[in-house]
Amino acid sequence: MKTCVIIDDERNARETLQKIIQRYFSSRIEVCGLAESVKDGVELIKEHNPDVVFLDIEMPKENGLQLFSYFKQPDFDVIFTTAYEQYAINAIKFAALDYILKPINQIELGEAITKLEKKDHVNKNTSLHIESLLHNLNLETKEFDKIVLPKTNGYELVKTRNIIFCKADGNYCEVYTVINETILVSKSLKHIEYLLPKSIFFRTHKSFLINLNYIKSICRTGGGQVVLENGMKIPIASSHFKNLMEQVKK
Repeated sequence: MKTCVIIDDERNARETLQKIIQRYFSSRIEVCGLAESVKDGVELIKEHNPDVVFLDIEMPKENGLQLFSYFKQPDFDVIFTTAYEQYAINAIKFAALDYILKPINQIELGEAITKLEKKDHVNKNTSLHIESLLHNLNLETKEFDKIVLPKTNGYELVKTRNIIFCKADGNYCEVYTVINETILVSKSLKHIEYLLPKSIFFRTHKSFLINLNYIKSICRTGGGQVVLENGMKIPIASSHFKNLMEQVKK
C-alpha cells in the first residue's frame, strides 16, 4: 500500500481529498497526515516519509513550489492538486510531473494512483523534473525566461528569446537558436508550443513554430512563406496567413 501526505491551505480541500481517498481507495493508499502550509508539510514528510505528496501550488506565506527548497533530492513523488491557470499546467506536464485539477473527482484521482502504483520507485530524475518546472515557471513575472528542453541524455536550458524557430521531426522536435545551434528535443512540437509564450511564437505550419521577433519578410509566393533573419524560409499554411499578419501588426 502507498502512503501520502496532503498539503493544502484550504481546510475543505484537504479534507475532501482525504475523504475521497478513504472512501474509494483505502485499500491502495493511506493518508499519513494533512498540512495547511509548506512548513507543516515538510515536518510531516520528514516524519512519515510518504510515497507521494499531494501538493497545492497557490498558498499564502510560502508557495507550494517552495517545498522543494527543503529537499535537495526528493525521495517522494508529487501530484499537484491545483486550480492554477493553464500556462502553469502545461509547464507541470512538460516537467513530467502529475497533476489533478480542482475540484478533484475520484476518477482522475484513481488514474493518478494507478500511475503511481505502476512505478517501481521514485523517478531518479525527480529532482531534474522539479528543476525543469521551476525554470519553466517564473512565478514573479509569469513570463518564461528559459525553457528546459529534454534530450535523450539529459536537459538543456535555453533562453526563450534565443530560439529562432522550431521544426517538427516526428515525435521529436528540432530547436534552432541564434548561435546556429540545433537542439534535438525528445518532445513533440506540440509540447514545445505549449510552453512558449503565444505573444512571441506563432505556428505558421503544422511542422513549424517561429519567433515573431526574427521575421525579416513575409510573402505570398510559393503558397506563402516567412523569411527569417538567418535566411531560413518557413512555409505558411494558407489558413494561418491572415492570423499571422494580424499577430505581426499587433
